[in-house]
Amino acid sequence: MSNLTVSLPSNLTALQLHVAFWDTNYDSIITPCEIYHGFRALGFNVLFSLGGLLISLFFSYPTTLGHSWFPDPFFRIFTTSIHKAKHGSDTGIYDSDGQIRLQLFDEMFDKIDTKKANLETDETCQEDSLGIGDLIRLHARNRVAADPAGWSFAAMEWWTTWLLLQRDGRVWKEDLKAMYDGTLFWKIRDERERKQEGWTKGYGWQQWMDTLWHNGTWKTWEVDTMKTLDHQREL
Repeated sequence: MSNLTVSLPSNLTALQLHVAFWDTNYDSIITPCEIYHGFRALGFNVLFSLGGLLISLFFSYPTTLGHSWFPDPFFRIFTTSIHKAKHGSDTGIYDSDGQIRLQLFDEMFDKIDTKKANLETDETCQEDSLGIGDLIRLHARNRVAADPAGWSFAAMEWWTTWLLLQRDGRVWKEDLKAMYDGTLFWKIRDERERKQEGWTKGYGWQQWMDTLWHNGTWKTWEVDTMKTLDHQREL
């Protein structure tokens, strides 16, 4: 985080900070190459990181409109006008200027977090997190008519978020807030570089294969819960 605070201006919006991790040379321009290496630094595999180049394909021109009517031939993203790349059918947590609406962020958990609603009847539930079902309901709630592009972008964003952040099958409020303000990406990179075990959250191809092969399900957290319960019974 020290590199972030020293190298970036203090007047950036939350949306600009959200994408600043990929601006590796701090020139307010994100190239396709920087997008690829950014995803690799977060732990995504080569194939997924190559897929991340679709971000440049779809969002380069909207941000170019802050400077020119002509598309950028190198598909670069200009972070000074990143707010122009906001799409429909999103959560609305970023306003039109790219600032975070904290009230909407909190309301999202109040309305969607099914575990929080079940706290009184289920002692095993933990609040302030969203499961896969919650994210699907959130995506469906935010869809607006005649916006297939926005539906697709939102689905890809939530899928990527879950793959990067999930713990026990859920995305946690503290992590999600750090993702919105951009600080999470620097934390993940630092933990992967400094800690032997690296970033311990998320879901990867190897987990999917191992759990499906040995346990017949891709839900690793359910397998871990069953192992914990079996161990407690043995005691």
